[in-house]
Amino acid sequence: MTAAARENDRAHDELVEQLTKVPFFDGLTHEALRMIAGLATEETHATGTRIFQYGDPGDKLFIILDGRVRISREVAGMGEEALAVLGPGEVFGEMALLDESPRSADARAHERCRLLVIQKDAFDDLLFLHKDLAYEVLWNVVRMLTRRLRETNDRFAMLSFASKF
Repeated sequence: MTAAARENDRAHDELVEQLTKVPFFDGLTHEALRMIAGLATEETHATGTRIFQYGDPGDKLFIILDGRVRISREVAGMGEEALAVLGPGEVFGEMALLDESPRSADARAHERCRLLVIQKDAFDDLLFLHKDLAYEVLWNVVRMLTRRLRETNDRFAMLSFASKF
């Protein structure tokens, strides 16, 4: 094995190790994580960089390795409303895995960030070929979306309470 091949294997193993720390991939086997790592590419974004904007095609899933990403929407007459600030180990753009709809919010680098990017088509193909993997990923998506919905409900309840005073 050449030195370049060994270095590539080492980088792939490090990537698999990073994926073990991402709750989105909880419960997946080492082999499943290796397959997912094989689909991923890495991107780095400077603070303030727009990663995607509302209405863009939802063709990628993002995993934050380092830094933070702000998910927001522009509100007419009010400006930007931050919906979430996500950090290492968190996933965004996951709704693209579930439907063919355009992006429902903007994503910007809140601070310099390093992301793993998985193309929707490649991930769909992997899940089609590996039904057990698809089942585990689907349940992880359901848990994550449920958690985010509860957080949004709590935020609206606080806003409603605050507006009464």
